Amino acid sequence: MEFSAFFIDRQFRLVMLATALGFMALEYGLGRLTHRQTHDWRESAASFGVALGQNLIRALEAGIIAMPFAFAYQHRLLDFSATSPPALLGLFFGSEFLYYWQHRASHRIRWMWATHRVHHSPTRLNLTAAIRLGWTGNISGNFLFFLPLAWIGFHPFAILAMLAVNLFYQLLIHTELAPRLGPLELLMNTPTHHRVHHASNETCLDKNFGGMLIIFDRLFGTFAAAPEQEPLRYGLVGGTPSYNPVRIAFGEWTAMLRDVLNAKGAGAKLQALFGPPRA
Repeated sequence: MEFSAFFIDRQFRLVMLATALGFMALEYGLGRLTHRQTHDWRESAASFGVALGQNLIRALEAGIIAMPFAFAYQHRLLDFSATSPPALLGLFFGSEFLYYWQHRASHRIRWMWATHRVHHSPTRLNLTAAIRLGWTGNISGNFLFFLPLAWIGFHPFAILAMLAVNLFYQLLIHTELAPRLGPLELLMNTPTHHRVHHASNETCLDKNFGGMLIIFDRLFGTFAAAPEQEPLRYGLVGGTPSYNPVRIAFGEWTAMLRDVLNAKGAGAKLQALFGPPRA
């Protein structure tokens, strides 16, 4: 059973990788045909380097992170079929709700921003930027937000699969080439909404945190439309772009720890670690 699950997971990852690369090639080709500067080859190469490191680290950490989910599931509150329609619907909305808060916390708590900052470092929004994910997500504690799902009774494999679907969907919305999607814009997180999330314009900062849905942003007051009078700018506020994957992955951790060492008093040190990120 474990070998079969591993084989299926490996095959799934290979299919998703091939699909993602196909979409990236298509986006690049469309950008060239329309004479739009959608890519910077140095930045895209750095994104692939960051993605390679992130996947290697994730593979090494998989067994460790599985333990708290297995413990929570072992002490679950409910027993139900993970594949029944009500369970799948509940898992979808539950994972979306928790993802919203995890994502929002990653922008407001510097310890978590040290990981998430990596994803916001590209100055071009395209599908290669989507794979630029931090190496230290588990150190930041991202997985803790999803443990309640296992405690309720959702199987860890089902949680992992739902989060994988969420992640793949988000790959597709990291583009400037997609148009508005009509009524779907009211419910779904679309390329239009996600462009705002990645923009460094003042009115766009800390907005549109949803994964596949935008409804929680509308409900909790973090939704924003694109500004009408100015173009969107991408990248970090006051940040200097880097093409070194290691520097991209650990730059904010280095700055944060330096601020902790220089801070005077326990309160100031805690603020440097867990307060809002520096502008």
